[in-house]
Amino acid sequence: MRLWPLSLPSRPKQLHALTGDRTMIQDTGARSSRFDGVTGPIVVCDASQDRTVIDQLLAVGIRTQAVLVEPAGRNTAPAVAAAALQLDTETVMAVFPSDHLVIDNEAFDRALEKAVDSAVHGALVTFGVVPTRPDTGFGYIEAGESVNGVAAVRRFVEKPDRATAEGYISAGYLWNSGMFVFTAGAILEEMREWAPGMVEAVAGSVASASRENDGSTLRLGLEFQEAPSVSIDESVMEKTARGAVVSLDAGWSDLGSWNSLWEVESPQGETVVRGQVYTDNVERSYIRSESRPVAVIGLDDVIVVETSDAVLVMDRHSAQAVRPAAEWFAGLPRVDRGSPGPTESP
Repeated sequence: MRLWPLSLPSRPKQLHALTGDRTMIQDTGARSSRFDGVTGPIVVCDASQDRTVIDQLLAVGIRTQAVLVEPAGRNTAPAVAAAALQLDTETVMAVFPSDHLVIDNEAFDRALEKAVDSAVHGALVTFGVVPTRPDTGFGYIEAGESVNGVAAVRRFVEKPDRATAEGYISAGYLWNSGMFVFTAGAILEEMREWAPGMVEAVAGSVASASRENDGSTLRLGLEFQEAPSVSIDESVMEKTARGAVVSLDAGWSDLGSWNSLWEVESPQGETVVRGQVYTDNVERSYIRSESRPVAVIGLDDVIVVETSDAVLVMDRHSAQAVRPAAEWFAGLPRVDRGSPGPTESP
């Protein structure tokens, strides 16, 4: 919802090309397939996205190993469990959200190599992003002493207020990226220790799954909905004694708001335009047109996003106000928004 009106439940931001010619899921697939011996990705998504996901990945030459279709979203822990149950226990699996941006792929590859080596020896590895500012929108990781680029996780902390975030930065904390590397066996062992009911529900949904596309698409059974909606951080990583963190400094962003997208696209602070856009006397702004011409005149520090469904105009620093607007939009009657509304008779 934070990139509404471009990102919608049926077509979230990972299915859009935000910073280049490829969509975010295409970039993620390409980034995760550069190593020798890597098999096709396992993608977990909902029923409104599976065909689009397959087609987008095929368009850039990536054939999925499996697509697991959830009957309902249950957060990251059940999704990871479902993927791990498709693999041999010794297989190293990397968990990458498909809506993250990585600018420096070589730095990412170096960090991934360290994570894989640690995972082979039994660790559950996460990536801790080197912070660039005291951001209150991320969770943080306190790491122990690093050995060959890998450190033990001392603790995860939730999103802080500004003063606390500044203290975390001074103390060397890292942003929690939500990316992980471990063997399928290791993560399932820890899940069975800390969240046995969740694993049981997911395993049941895998056993009752219906298969399509020569067996590569699994529509998980309704047992999946019995799993608690819980993140992998909360269910396992905050409790396990096997947690490790690799520091990542690769121009990472979760593109969690229009302002963060502007910052990535405009490192020098200039105005960014996408699509059929006319500007006059506009500074430090992001203007995007998807379906019709847009003109912006005499405004600074604004976000303007036009789609065939809706138009967003906001101060660039009002990122937190987007979600209520998106929720309001979702509650509107489903009408043809391209036609004028009713008029009164003269």
